[in-house]
Amino acid sequence: MAVQEGSYERLRAADCADEVAYVQACLRLFFASGPAAAAGEAPGPAISLASIADIVRLNKVATFVLKALSRAPATQAPPELLAWLDTYRRRTVSMNSSCMMDSMAIHQVLRDRQIDFVFLKGPFQQQLLYGDHFMKPSGDVDLLVSPGGFFKAREALRSIGYEVAGKSRSVWWLRFLGEQHMLRGGGLKQSTVDLHYRLQQPGSPSPRDTDGFLRRKREVEIAGTRVPFTSASDTLLLSCISVAKAFFNREPCAGYVCDIRASTSLLSDAEQQSVLAYAAGQGLADTLLLGLRAADVLLGGSDTLLSERATRILSRIENADLLHMVIAPWLSSLRWPQRRTVLWELCGREPVRYLAEAGWAASADLSRRIFERPTVSEAGSR
Repeated sequence: MAVQEGSYERLRAADCADEVAYVQACLRLFFASGPAAAAGEAPGPAISLASIADIVRLNKVATFVLKALSRAPATQAPPELLAWLDTYRRRTVSMNSSCMMDSMAIHQVLRDRQIDFVFLKGPFQQQLLYGDHFMKPSGDVDLLVSPGGFFKAREALRSIGYEVAGKSRSVWWLRFLGEQHMLRGGGLKQSTVDLHYRLQQPGSPSPRDTDGFLRRKREVEIAGTRVPFTSASDTLLLSCISVAKAFFNREPCAGYVCDIRASTSLLSDAEQQSVLAYAAGQGLADTLLLGLRAADVLLGGSDTLLSERATRILSRIENADLLHMVIAPWLSSLRWPQRRTVLWELCGREPVRYLAEAGWAASADLSRRIFERPTVSEAGSR
């Protein structure tokens, strides 16, 4: 997620604890099954609606807040905030509608060329988790293919007008991130595809069997057409991978955390046990637990098998700090753990796994320093 530094600076300069608490109360209300009695207090006169708007936009949870406030007493929903949220929702509908149209064209060309692939995240996932294609803005179409099918898929996308974005042509993008961005068109009509054959950046553990995401895919029906999408367990695991990535980059990720809660709420006790075993087999048990602990801290703990296991991950970080690392990572008061400490825990404190992942991250960092240097014109404009 691209973060606007100006927004960070504004929020860092402001003491936005009340605004963060208000957004958290709205998110808890969204997931609450009972009446809206726990909606929390209405924003006081000193609260900044602009800061609330920044927080929900950066975390991609504006529609969650809008739906929560629709259930709350009218006095808890400031008209100015409701108007902004409604405008944001309308833009999300327009953006995601375009994304789905692009997805259908992409599905057609990849199917015609018999390329195995699966859609990731986006409006399809939002429909599966929330019954609504328009919960979060999705400007890109994310696809996963096997390493062997990557170049075939890229050529197929080129046949319908997509071209690799300049910055993602480098060795660092292709080799270490395992993805490339492809663009079609220009201006407001520009369409973007993120073509993946890996599912995590260096610095956090990657799945041991990425091709398994293709084998376990399910089909979802969109406008009378069945398209491939990740399985329920992989959808949950991918959201946890996104939280780990955001944690590494110190980016807000409440939207991904909401997806984790929505995913786990659809699992039976037996399925939860199966997810734990599956994540362990992928080498991502602690990545799963980090996402689950983040969900419990942000949205309230639940008495489930997954929640009980999650309390041990990064246990030295207090819940209040973890909450702010998830939803307000710009706060200058936060004392972030060293990235190697986080990697050690996410590797299950296994020395061999840790050394392998740390070595991969170091190689990626060296490659980025070499191949991602700004051009002379870029450097002069800074």
